[in-house]
Amino acid sequence: MGQHPKGDFDLSRAVWQRAEGDTSDSAVEVAFVDDLIGMRNSAEPDGPVLVFTQAEWDAFVAGAQDGEFDLS
Repeated sequence: MGQHPKGDFDLSRAVWQRAEGDTSDSAVEVAFVDDLIGMRNSAEPDGPVLVFTQAEWDAFVAGAQDGEFDLS
């Protein structure tokens, strides 16, 4: 199996974080490992992890701040 184009996201080194004060059972968690960012659902800690490069993460955060993902 070849290496993923984004590189390897080392789950063993991931320190998962969530928004300050969020104690819900199903929170979005992120981890920064080397030059990659992982995002997962805390309700499924062994479930899938979305992996972003720094440029992808920056674009995602900018879009969220601009309301690009608002559903209303």
